[in-house]
Amino acid sequence: MYLADRSAPAGEQDGTTAPRAAGGRTTPVVASAVVALGTVSLITDVSSEMVTAVLPLYLIAGLGLSPLGFGALDGVYNGVSALVQLTGGHLADRVRNHKLIAGIGYGLSALCKPLLLLAHSLGPISVVLALERTGKGLRTAPRDALISLSAPPEAQGRAFGLHRAMDTTGALLGPLAAFLILSVAVDGYDAVFAVSGCVAVLGVVVLILFVPSGAPQAPPARPAVTGAPAVTGTPARPGPVRLRDALGLLRLPRLRSLAFCAVLLGLTTVSDAFVYLLLQRRTGLGDQWFALLPLGTAAVFLLLALPAGALADRIGRRTVFLAGHALLLAGYALLLWAPDWPALPYLVLALHGMFYAATDGVLPAAVAATVPEALRATGLALVGTGQALARFVCSLAFGGAWTLWGPGPALAVAAAGLLCSAVVAGRVLRPAAGPDADRAAPSAADPGDAPTTDPSRSSRGTG
Repeated sequence: MYLADRSAPAGEQDGTTAPRAAGGRTTPVVASAVVALGTVSLITDVSSEMVTAVLPLYLIAGLGLSPLGFGALDGVYNGVSALVQLTGGHLADRVRNHKLIAGIGYGLSALCKPLLLLAHSLGPISVVLALERTGKGLRTAPRDALISLSAPPEAQGRAFGLHRAMDTTGALLGPLAAFLILSVAVDGYDAVFAVSGCVAVLGVVVLILFVPSGAPQAPPARPAVTGAPAVTGTPARPGPVRLRDALGLLRLPRLRSLAFCAVLLGLTTVSDAFVYLLLQRRTGLGDQWFALLPLGTAAVFLLLALPAGALADRIGRRTVFLAGHALLLAGYALLLWAPDWPALPYLVLALHGMFYAATDGVLPAAVAATVPEALRATGLALVGTGQALARFVCSLAFGGAWTLWGPGPALAVAAAGLLCSAVVAGRVLRPAAGPDADRAAPSAADPGDAPTTDPSRSSRGTG
C-alpha cells in the first residue's frame, strides 16, 4: 500500500544512518535541493503571511467590506488556488521543467504584493488576490514534485517534513514582521505591502540561484519485482505528456485510493478558522489573544513536522497519516466534552499542530510513491486539488450547520463524520497482505500498481 514505505535495509531501519550510494558512500538524508526549496518557501511564507495577517482588518476596517463579503472573497480566491494546481502540475510535466513552472508561480505571487499598493477598492483588490492565488496554485505541485524527485524513496517523509517545517517557520515570522511594521510605520498597511513585495522577490532570487533545474543524482532505487507489469496509460520513456496521460493516472488503483481518502477525510476536516473560533467560545479567551491561536498550531507543526516525516518513513505512512486524523478527532472531543481546564487551549492547539505534522507532508510523500516520474507533478496536483476542494465544501457546510444548529451540534456532526471517514480510510488504505506489508516496498507489495521505470535511467526524474 502506498501510504506504506519501502523497508530500509539492515543498519538503516532505525534511521540513525543515511542511505548509502553505490560504492558504500554515505549520502545526505535530505538533499540540498530540498533545503533550497524549503528556504524559498520560508521566505515566501514570510511575505504571504505578512499580508494575510493584516488583510482582514485592512478590508473590513479600512475599506468597509462586510465580514460576509470578506468570507466570500476568501473562499473564492482559495478555490482559485486549488483549481489552478491541476494546471500547474500538468504544465510542469508537459514542459518537463518543474523549476520553470514553480518559478512562474512564485514570480506571479511576488508581483501581486506591490500591486496592493495601487488597489484601493474591492474590484482591483479581488483581481490582485485572485492572481496571487493563481501563482500559489501554479507553484504548489511542481515544487512538491521537485522535492519528491530530489529524495530517495526511503526518505520521502523526511524530505517533505523538513520542507513543511521550514515553510511553517515563515508562517510564524510573517505575522510578527507585520506587527512590527504596523507598530513603527506611519502608513502601516502600505509599508507592509511594500516590504512583503521585497521579501517575495528575495524568495524568487533564491529559487533561481540555488534550486537546480533537474533533480540531483541519488542512490539507485531498490530493484522492482522482476516481470512487474507496466502501468497502462503512462509513458515508459520521456516524451510529450498529453492530457490523456494525465487522465490515465486515475486508472492507478493506489492513486485512486489515496485521492478518495484525501477527499473523504477533507469533507470532515473543519477549517482552522472555525477551530479557533470554537476554542475561543469554549474557553472564553479574550479577543486580544485570538490572533495568537494560529501561532500555537504553527509552533507545534514546526517542531514535529520533520520527526513525523521520519517516523512515517520508518513505520509506515498509512499508520502516521491515520494517527494524525485520530489526533484531530481527539481535539474535537476536547472541544465538545472536556471540563474547563486551564490547559485546554494548549492541549487543543497541540493536537491541532500534531495533526498537521502527521498529515501535511506524509500525504504527498505517499502520493509520490504511486506516480511515475514523468507525471509526478500531475499526480500530486490531482490529490491536492481534491483535498483542498473537499475542505472548502466542509467549511461551507460547517458554517451552515453552525448557523442552523449552533457550534456544539455542528462540531459533533463533524466529529462523527471524521470518525466514520477514518474507519473507511483505514480499510481502503490497509496493507495489501501480510503483517509487514505496511513496511514493504510498493513494488513488492503490489507490483501491478508500481510506477513504470526505465532501468537504464536513474531513479530520479528531471525537474
